Amino acid sequence: MNLRQKSILITGGTGSLGKALTKYIFLHHPDVKKVVIYSRDEQKQFQMAQEFPAEKYPQIRFFIGDVRDEERINRAFQGIDYVIHAAAMKHVPIAEYNPDECVKTNIGGANNIINAALKNTVKKVVALSTDKACAPINLYGATKLTSDKLFVAANNITGENKIKFSVVRYGNVMGSNGSVIPFFINKSKEGVLPITDKNMTRFNISLIDGVKMVMHALFNAWGGEIFVPKIPSYKILDVADAVCNRCEKKIVGVRPGEKIHEEMITASDSFNTYDINKYYVILPVVTKWNIDEFINEFSAKKVKPGFSYNSGTNDNWESVSSLKRLIKEHVQSN
Repeated sequence: MNLRQKSILITGGTGSLGKALTKYIFLHHPDVKKVVIYSRDEQKQFQMAQEFPAEKYPQIRFFIGDVRDEERINRAFQGIDYVIHAAAMKHVPIAEYNPDECVKTNIGGANNIINAALKNTVKKVVALSTDKACAPINLYGATKLTSDKLFVAANNITGENKIKFSVVRYGNVMGSNGSVIPFFINKSKEGVLPITDKNMTRFNISLIDGVKMVMHALFNAWGGEIFVPKIPSYKILDVADAVCNRCEKKIVGVRPGEKIHEEMITASDSFNTYDINKYYVILPVVTKWNIDEFINEFSAKKVKPGFSYNSGTNDNWESVSSLKRLIKEHVQSN
């Protein structure tokens, strides 16, 4: 599958991943018909337009709109073949204090995406999720879990429409807007790095690996899958040392809604989870396709009952030295 003469729309397209996706698509699929950046921030669209000038990228379009506005989404989806849904309210503490706004964007927005896609000629939708949607303890995670369930279940209401909805779930994207590494780099100028809990761990994925995972889902999803990458974890103290070894590490306490460790697959998920080499995939309980055929197509192997994928018990870890290298490669080079 390729994007030759296809139109693709990215919600939240001015964010870190949206821009990385746009760059990747133009690099690897230069014959794409149209790339539509759908977001509500006109200033970010203006800035992104400087990075992707129309003279060099004549296929790019910028569309101001909010995922909460179903009528606007419906108009934006006209003539679109593929949708990557990256728009979300994602900051955990902010969501705790503004629950209504988070629900409107992350759940209402997901429902609007589904309805608009079904009404138009969209062939595939890939929705971006988060490790915080797995056994959530905060509002953001709960809204993203609900969003995941909506996209998975949407495959059951397509009727004769051949559209496919799938989800990609991953951990902290290295260097993305609002993530810990740029925060630590900025704070290192003050000589003090605030640490929420010295035992805290997180999954780690680079922007480019996040992009490749989204494209894998776009090209390979059969409908209803939740794709999970096999990625390393890091300890928050190792990240702090990698950014500024000489800085004071000040324990400030866990923020509202935060976990010490994150999960991407729970033991309850294990009964529907398969290993497909580079990724795990959680299959839907109800499918419109044959699971045995899926297993044969991707050489899928079912994980052991009770298997869980937790950042604190992961068997793949970043070290201080590897983190320094990755920060130099993926964060400071941007």
